Amino acid sequence: MTAAAVAVVAVTVALNAFSGIAALLHWQAILPGMAKADVPESWLTFPIGTLKTAGAAGLLAGLIAGLPVLVAAAAIGLVLFFVCALYTHVRAADFTAQFGLAVFFLVMACASLVLTLTA
Repeated sequence: MTAAAVAVVAVTVALNAFSGIAALLHWQAILPGMAKADVPESWLTFPIGTLKTAGAAGLLAGLIAGLPVLVAAAAIGLVLFFVCALYTHVRAADFTAQFGLAVFFLVMACASLVLTLTA
């Protein structure tokens, strides 16, 4: 993998690990945004926190093991997750900062996937 791919994947790992752990811990700062998007608090543990954390773990494991196929698989999972997250925000007509973060996370997952596949 190129240095750019490793850097982008590493940032994607950090972002999703933080976000996933915040969801698993039901961090109070994220609750209003979830309510605005009509996401039940019970979903913070599973699917939200679990899938984000698993995606970050998959990306990291692929980087450490030098397995681009694992990085790509984890990135695909995160892309699908954030497409669904954006759909949820659009359905709830929620275009707040949470929507912007979901777009950014989707872009990072896509960049991780593309840079890994083209490396």
